Amino acid sequence: MASIEQLEKIANAWWYYSAELADGLVAHGQYPSTFPYLPRLLMRRADLTNADCLDLGCMEGMLQVLMHRGGAKRIVAADAVPHCTEKMATLQEVYDASWTFKEIGLMYDLSHKFAADESFDFVNLSGVLYHVFSPMHTIASVRPLVKQNGLFLVSTNVINEVSDTMQFNTAGRQEAESNTFWYPSISLLEYFLRYFNFAPIDCVFVPIESKCIPGYGNISIVCRAVGQAQALAANDNWGKDSIRHSWEYLSLSKQRYGSQTPDSTIGYAVPPALQDQVNRTGSFNLYQAVNELGCQVDGTTSNIQDTYLLRLNDQN
Repeated sequence: MASIEQLEKIANAWWYYSAELADGLVAHGQYPSTFPYLPRLLMRRADLTNADCLDLGCMEGMLQVLMHRGGAKRIVAADAVPHCTEKMATLQEVYDASWTFKEIGLMYDLSHKFAADESFDFVNLSGVLYHVFSPMHTIASVRPLVKQNGLFLVSTNVINEVSDTMQFNTAGRQEAESNTFWYPSISLLEYFLRYFNFAPIDCVFVPIESKCIPGYGNISIVCRAVGQAQALAANDNWGKDSIRHSWEYLSLSKQRYGSQTPDSTIGYAVPPALQDQVNRTGSFNLYQAVNELGCQVDGTTSNIQDTYLLRLNDQN
C-alpha cells in the first residue's frame, strides 16, 4: 500500500478527474467542484452487473472504479497513450478495483485493435469526439465493439440547434487546446449515431457559456446497439442504401448482424420523461428531449456525487 507521503506526491501531479486518495487528501482535476459530470449521471442508470465494459479515453480511471463498484465482470480501460498509468494504478490500489489497460493509439479502426470476436455490453466514449479529425470515423469503428442490444455512452461538445453542420475550432476560437477540432449540432450527432445503428434511449445536456458559438454545450447520450438500419427513419432510403453498399461504411465499420454477434442483456432505467416514447418507438428525438422534455441540467450542482470528484465511499 502506498504511504501517505507517496499519495501526497501523486495528488500534486496533473489530474483530469478529481479523486480522494485518503481521508482529507484530494487530487484536484480540471473541472470546477460544482460542474456536473454527465457520463456519471447516465452510467448509474445502467445495470452493470456481470457486464463486459470498455472505456475509451479513460484518463486516470474514475469510471472504471464506478464500473467495478457497479458489479462489472470485466473492465478494459483504453487510451491513445499510457500517460496516466501511475495514477490509474493508484486508484486501483486505493479503491480496491481491478481492470486491464490497453494502449490503442488514435481512436480510429478500433475494431482492428481488439480481438476479432471481442465485444462489450457497455462502451463509453466520453470527451473524445472533439479531439479527433473525423468523429464519424471514430463512431464507425466503435460500433463493432458493442454487442447487439448493448449500450453505448457517448459524450461530446455540441451546438444546441437543428442543422446538418459541424463547426470547426478555427484558430482556437472556442478552445485554445491544440487537440480540439469539431462541434456538431445535436441533430447531426444524432444522425451519425443512428447511421451506425445506435438508437438513443437517454440523454442529458448542459449549456456552456461561449463568446462565439450560440447554443454551445456538452451532451451525454446513451444508445442501444440495434440491427442494420433499424435506428434510421422508415423513409430514409439513402441511409439504408448507404449502410448496405457504401465502400467507406463497409470498410470502416465492420459490423456483424444477427447470429454473427452476441446479444447483451444489459438493463437500463430510462427516465420517466422518455419512457413512453422509447417503449413505443425504441428511441426519441435528441433535440426535442433536450429542449422540451427536460433532459437538460444547470452548469452547477450541489450534489457532490454528480461531479468530477470521486470519493472513497462513492458507489456510482
